[in-house]
Amino acid sequence: MIHTLAEGLLGRLSLDYLPTEPATIGAAVGLPLSALAIVAALTYFKKWRWLWDNWLTSLDAKKIGVMYIAVAIAMLLRGLADALMLRAHTAQAVGDNSGLFTTDTFQQVFSAHGTIMIFFVAMGLMFGLINVALPLMLGARDVAFPFLNSVSFWLFAAGMILINTSLVIGGFSNGGWLGYPPLTGLEYNPGPGVDYWIWSLQIAGIGSLLSGINFTVTILKKRARGMTLMKMPIFAWSVLVSMVLVMLAFPLLTVSLGLLSLDRLMGMHFFTSDFGGNPMMYINLIWAWGHPEVYILILPAFGIFSEVVATFARKALFGYRTMVAALIAIMFFSFIVWQHHFFTMGAGANVNAFFGIMTMVIAIPTGVKIFNWLFTMYKGKIRFDAPMVWFLCFVVTFTLGGVTGVMMAVPAIDFQVHNSMFLVAHFHNTIIGGVVFGFLAGITYWFPKIFGFRLHDRLGKYSAYAWQIGFILAFMPLYALGLMGAVRRIDHYDDPSWQPFFIVSAVGVLVIMLGVGLFILQLAVSIWKRKELRDTTGDPWNGRTLEWSVPSPAPEYNFAIEPDVTHRDEWWYRKESKLALPKKSSYQDIWVPKNSGLGIGIAVFAGLFGFAMIWHIWWLGFVAFLVVVALIVFRTYADEPERRISAEHLYHLDKGRKQ
Repeated sequence: MIHTLAEGLLGRLSLDYLPTEPATIGAAVGLPLSALAIVAALTYFKKWRWLWDNWLTSLDAKKIGVMYIAVAIAMLLRGLADALMLRAHTAQAVGDNSGLFTTDTFQQVFSAHGTIMIFFVAMGLMFGLINVALPLMLGARDVAFPFLNSVSFWLFAAGMILINTSLVIGGFSNGGWLGYPPLTGLEYNPGPGVDYWIWSLQIAGIGSLLSGINFTVTILKKRARGMTLMKMPIFAWSVLVSMVLVMLAFPLLTVSLGLLSLDRLMGMHFFTSDFGGNPMMYINLIWAWGHPEVYILILPAFGIFSEVVATFARKALFGYRTMVAALIAIMFFSFIVWQHHFFTMGAGANVNAFFGIMTMVIAIPTGVKIFNWLFTMYKGKIRFDAPMVWFLCFVVTFTLGGVTGVMMAVPAIDFQVHNSMFLVAHFHNTIIGGVVFGFLAGITYWFPKIFGFRLHDRLGKYSAYAWQIGFILAFMPLYALGLMGAVRRIDHYDDPSWQPFFIVSAVGVLVIMLGVGLFILQLAVSIWKRKELRDTTGDPWNGRTLEWSVPSPAPEYNFAIEPDVTHRDEWWYRKESKLALPKKSSYQDIWVPKNSGLGIGIAVFAGLFGFAMIWHIWWLGFVAFLVVVALIVFRTYADEPERRISAEHLYHLDKGRKQ
């Protein structure tokens, strides 16, 4: 009777799912203790009200962007810890030696590492920097839908919390970071791990889709007067094409995860090997999302590098129109190359030839961008500040990744190296060398615009050097191992001659962690010395685009008077002459959205719904779903709360900042 009641209330949630291995027990204990320490600190210093009023409920895009970046950096530490565990294990698990973990734990760590780094590090850094820079760059006071922006972030945070809950109870998926069936089917994987993977990505993915809509509308409808599409900064173009990809690709992810969940929860047969199902349908769907996802991440990084190179070369960006054309071409071709991810699965020579050729073609617009950046630097007055150092590291690393990508575009070559460590090294070449380096450059570049002081430049350079050296040590041995036949995704290798390569790779991960440590030290030292590093000009880098025309840190409303744009590099042309303070009569009252906690409420109950689906707690799922719907309906029909900032107040604020 008691057992039946407990099952009705708690579903399959039980103490049997607590971790049992030393490594997983440590993580399960460490995570709640860390959370309790943060709660205790906030309570002791009486910061809860400040945190709620100034950050958690804020609809200011810049503050939402900072929260995205903070969560992403925290998850970067988690993802790197997973990477170190993987490489420490493979450095030992060669020949007669056993590794640190069981096969199941290794597969969980492998799956968690890929999932966290793509969805909760790269996506978090991307959306964070877009929130920080895009409205300022467009001359807009905010994004198109400020409340929707808050909901997007909190859904992202709910997915992050859900994926980390698996450390405490239930364990994570062992089916890889893309969850191929039948590995993730109910027959072979009945536990809650795969469900954690499905629902954390489903919730965060819906938030990403909402952000894609929001930023697309912002670019199309919120640009400053006179800013035509061909006068937008390249970063804005890169965000536009990336967000179009988000709107086209993320519904595919939503459908794929939804159908896989129906297979597991309701006994459907979409992706089974019997009763009419087809696992290959899942692989097509997931990669039809997955390859555009690579470009969703890399295109904004390309935009960041375009801004950085033009600023630090003291020249207008070379080939603006060709850069725009290259972005649009990459957006298009990214949707017709997905099948190169499974050349080895028997699609046939004609299909493989088409996707191989398209994969080679997509390298052309990418090469155009590399050459345009180099031509921008040619005869420029280059300053090698930290953002520019990140760019130079990117050029070396990403070019190598592009070359190996073109190699793998040949189906015959791919057939030999596809399931090997060679592919792992290639993938990290593009994601670390392109995405992560780009976003770290962007954080350094726009940091003074948000906080009013620069990051310590020398420590930033040291961090970039450590990342670059660590990357070479970590992944060059994997290229060699792949060519020697080392298969990816497995936790033990028989050939003892491979062990030195794995040891060097593990050392490389340690050097990358040093780079992350230097980045965090850079933040800490910069905060400590913020008075010395304070930016009094508003334009610390002598930038070219509109975001540098506002004070540092940028005010909540961005622009007291919305600007008129006449040139592509508007601020570059305006700052040569001293800008007279506008007349008092030029200022008008403006309205900004009030803070709202509804976004947090929607995300909390969406997270509870996901938790209920994972553990089959049907009553909780039903209640949580109803509450989410009720909150959305309430917000839809309620008046949008706003507060007025008077023209008089704006005038005095602006006058004080300019003086």
